[in-house]
Amino acid sequence: MRRSNLPAELNRFVGRAAEQAALAALLEASRLVTVVGVGGVGKTRLALRAAAGAQKRYGDGVRLADLAPLRDPDLVAYALVEALGLTDHTLRAPREVLVEHLAERRMLLVVDGFEHLVESCAPLVRDLLAHAPGLTVLAVGRRALRVAGEAVFTLAPMGEADAVTLLAERAAEAGAPMTPAPPAPVEQAPPAPTAPGASLLPGPSGAVRELCRRLDGIPLALELAAGRLPLLSVEQMLCRLDDRFRLLTDGARGALPRHQTLRTAIGWSHELCTTEERLLWARLSVFAGPFDLEAVEYVCGGPELPPEHILDLLGGLLAQSLVAREDGAAGPAYRLLDTVAAYGAEWLAALGDTERMRRRHRDWYMGLATWCELEWFSPRQAEVAARTDAALPNLRAALDLCLELPEDAHLAQHLAGTLWFAWVGCGRLSEGRHWLDRALALESGHEEARLKALWVLGYVAVLQGDGTAAVAALHECGERARSSGNALAEAYATHRMGCLALLSDDVPRAEELIGRALDAYRELGELNSNVLMGQVELAMARAFRGDLEGAVAICREVREICEERGERWTRAYALYVLGFSAWTRGAYEEARELLDECVSINHTFHDLVGLVLAIELLALVTVSEGDAAEAAVLQGATVPVWDTVGIRLFGSATFGGPRALCEQRADEALGAEAYGVAFREGQGLSLDAAVERALAGRRDPAIGGPVGPLAPRPFRTARSAALPGTRKPAGSPTGRGGEAAG
Repeated sequence: MRRSNLPAELNRFVGRAAEQAALAALLEASRLVTVVGVGGVGKTRLALRAAAGAQKRYGDGVRLADLAPLRDPDLVAYALVEALGLTDHTLRAPREVLVEHLAERRMLLVVDGFEHLVESCAPLVRDLLAHAPGLTVLAVGRRALRVAGEAVFTLAPMGEADAVTLLAERAAEAGAPMTPAPPAPVEQAPPAPTAPGASLLPGPSGAVRELCRRLDGIPLALELAAGRLPLLSVEQMLCRLDDRFRLLTDGARGALPRHQTLRTAIGWSHELCTTEERLLWARLSVFAGPFDLEAVEYVCGGPELPPEHILDLLGGLLAQSLVAREDGAAGPAYRLLDTVAAYGAEWLAALGDTERMRRRHRDWYMGLATWCELEWFSPRQAEVAARTDAALPNLRAALDLCLELPEDAHLAQHLAGTLWFAWVGCGRLSEGRHWLDRALALESGHEEARLKALWVLGYVAVLQGDGTAAVAALHECGERARSSGNALAEAYATHRMGCLALLSDDVPRAEELIGRALDAYRELGELNSNVLMGQVELAMARAFRGDLEGAVAICREVREICEERGERWTRAYALYVLGFSAWTRGAYEEARELLDECVSINHTFHDLVGLVLAIELLALVTVSEGDAAEAAVLQGATVPVWDTVGIRLFGSATFGGPRALCEQRADEALGAEAYGVAFREGQGLSLDAAVERALAGRRDPAIGGPVGPLAPRPFRTARSAALPGTRKPAGSPTGRGGEAAG
């Protein structure tokens, strides 16, 4: 996990030297600092600047959690889990996961945009601070959390010198003409600007200072103004403030003057937009986070906004600093600033178009989820993962709307089921359980949507170790599928029951159930990642009971299909089984080659369970090659990964076998003391360093004498109660247009 997820600054940070120093001092003195101030005053930018400057003080890094896109207060803890880069597969509440993870760490957590969720955010922050003495929280919002020990830092607007400099720099970036202005009288001269060009704005310096004063030194208002300076002079802008927005300025009863000023600045920008730009601005307010051009064209397009005009209109809003561009793993995306979005939402409500636009937004993201499911079984798996991650705030908003409207209960079940790849494949089991439970609590009257949600819930519960819930969901799915004649949904329920048996060390039952499901898949013509994963699970069952030849034959077939289809995730698990087989034959070089690829794929997809299992098997290969010390390092390196995953398979003889055997052999070769030293070295490695170490191979072929090949025998299995199992890459939609079970 990276030590920081703070975004890079896209332009120069201007001024605020005194505020930076004061905030830095507060962070040293207090474990909870909350930066408050009016919208647009620059709270987030200053907080991120302070957090970046303080990184060296926090051995476990700095993490940013942006809560602004959330609507559901129950998701606050999930958002923090995600911000910390955690993957948890247990039934523990996300609050418990956070407490355990942070308890022994020295970390700075930045919580931004919490004001609309303060009732759920404040007690969570209080609990985390109480249980994690090394944690410091830097909160950013429009009001305080009111938690004991909180130091509140109220951010005022910029002083005149900083405001003039900011206006000048942003105007230059926007392409405004820089014309030298006549010098002001000495007695009225402002402090010297902090950046070159501040006196080169298109207007007299007195007018420039007046504009900054009229905008109260609020950075957002200044940046909006700068975006207009390529078109208007400073004097023209002042006239527009005087003549067009007097009522807006004076008429907001009970509003603070700075709120009035910001509203005036945004309203003035709104007035300067074309009719089409204003309509696009209003419609963009339905997005709950970053959005891409295709989404805008579908959601916001229509007779009044032809899709072919959207690109130019979006470019116009971007040029005016009303929309910000973000570049991520999924490609370029855009975002409305929160204050700008709120203003647009008011206009959309005034047009009476909010509900229609929310439904169009939901329809687009349901379509995106369906596309992602279809493309999961393709060479685009990495793209699917990136797009799902970027779209998550909007997918949540779509789920919220489906659950909000009783007539859309079937859509909630369909969408929650369709997103199984996000819950299972991308490490969001707890959040998936949250949405699936809520969706299935509703009676939708649509059997196929319910069946899909049921088997997905069963799958999620299996991987969380909740056998009771898994059996209940899968039993209901199987019964209802038989009653309705839905053979494919029944096959999925049978498959997942087999997965539960495998993770419970009931290998014969696992082999029988998974085999039955695979027969049904073949008869129905179903082929996707789910089917391939079922084949790998069957191979695991056969390998664990000693039929290595049969297991290898299955996994070679799976690998060939994966190569044909460009599927990599399931391929990694097939490689795991092939690597295990190679190790049992004493073919250590072959095993290492297979497992190296397995580790690389799992690391690419952030599949932590697959990754940790592969590293543990690599450790066993390493000790078998004669390098017990390096094997101990690798074993130690898996400990923090297991802590991040939040579930342990060491109670399962099948999946815990490589670790137990490696520990025994390394301890015998090194002695307890040397083993402990090497093990602790591994514990101190970061995830990236652990992967790099695993892929480095043996440090020195001359180290130690060969321990000799271990006997090619399967691990013994136990029919006792199992420690709940491992996450495996789950299936993707059928080539016939999605999972036919739902």
